[in-house]
Amino acid sequence: MAKYITEINKQGSIAVDDTILVKDYPATAGSKMLENFVPLFTAEAVERLIAGGYTISGKTAVGEFGLDLYGETSSNDICAAASLVADGEVKAALNVDLNGAPRRAAAIKGVTFVKPTYGTVSRYGVIAAACSGEQIGVTAKNANTAAEVLSVIAGHDAKDGTSLTTEKYEYNTEISVKGKKVAVVKELYAAASAEVKAKIDDVVAAYKAAGAVVEEISIDILNEIKTAWTILMSAETTNNLSRFDGVKYGYRTEKYKNIDELYVGSRSEAFGFLTKATIIYGSDVLSKGKYDACYDKALKIRRKAVEALTELFKTYDALVMPAYSKADFEGYPIEEAFTKVYEESLFTAPASITGLPAVVSAGVQLVGDYFADGKLLGLAKVLEKEEA
Repeated sequence: MAKYITEINKQGSIAVDDTILVKDYPATAGSKMLENFVPLFTAEAVERLIAGGYTISGKTAVGEFGLDLYGETSSNDICAAASLVADGEVKAALNVDLNGAPRRAAAIKGVTFVKPTYGTVSRYGVIAAACSGEQIGVTAKNANTAAEVLSVIAGHDAKDGTSLTTEKYEYNTEISVKGKKVAVVKELYAAASAEVKAKIDDVVAAYKAAGAVVEEISIDILNEIKTAWTILMSAETTNNLSRFDGVKYGYRTEKYKNIDELYVGSRSEAFGFLTKATIIYGSDVLSKGKYDACYDKALKIRRKAVEALTELFKTYDALVMPAYSKADFEGYPIEEAFTKVYEESLFTAPASITGLPAVVSAGVQLVGDYFADGKLLGLAKVLEKEEA
């Protein structure tokens, strides 16, 4: 199966997710709905890379709108961007982390991925689904390369209403691990397979050998965080995808007699099962009878999650947790897709719902305080040395 759905430059150094716009090249977001869509402008993050002397190699396959686990709803190669990086075919890749898919892919392929602090990288030119959590991140072979690319794309962008005001960010990975305090999240460790637990154990051993203090902690609202993020992600996706109606652009059904049949036919034929299930669930939690009990409560849980995690970072430099429940990808009946995504979000929702930075290295996820991206990458370097 192809890793690129569109090749732009065979000598290019950066691959770009197909949810990120590049002028004059198709951008499908993995969906039949956008199979013929060609954007008229380029995403800000890509523009900054080009201005910095990098070249774009091509667009990489993604699962539909980035909602799935690893890209498995794509007809192309799952974990496409991470595969290119792992095989040394590109220097790095830009990926949109909506629900943790790039983090899981990096863990599977044994490469590094950084999901930066929300708002530090422009989202201008991203095909939006869940705006309050999705963020462009970087997949690379190692922490230094991830930091290099991230430093180019990060910084204020007036075109993005979610962009923070700091003009430029620098990511220093040269940190001393001695004396740093990291915490293993007990509930997530217990929920992982034996193979994933072994990866966590290796990370713990590496940090202890480097002089770090490692402790075990409990976070008692993880299941609530998982549910709240599913609610918010689905509700926002419902709103954002409502513009794909077969009228202005995108797929249009051939069989319709009136505007209602045009809407229903176009969306029914173009969206995949997981996207439809997400839209139905999102519509339900936004309905008049459930708004307060579901959507409004999810917003309150988001605030509690931010408070709980930032309080932990007064003591710890990073939290160590799995990026997924098990390393071996297994296919599943499409009717189980929404449930599978919901269950697996347990491991990635904490960073998604809060906008905290997360780094995957050596198959393990590190989550840190806001703007601690460089520190997390520095902690990841220790794990790379262990693997070398």
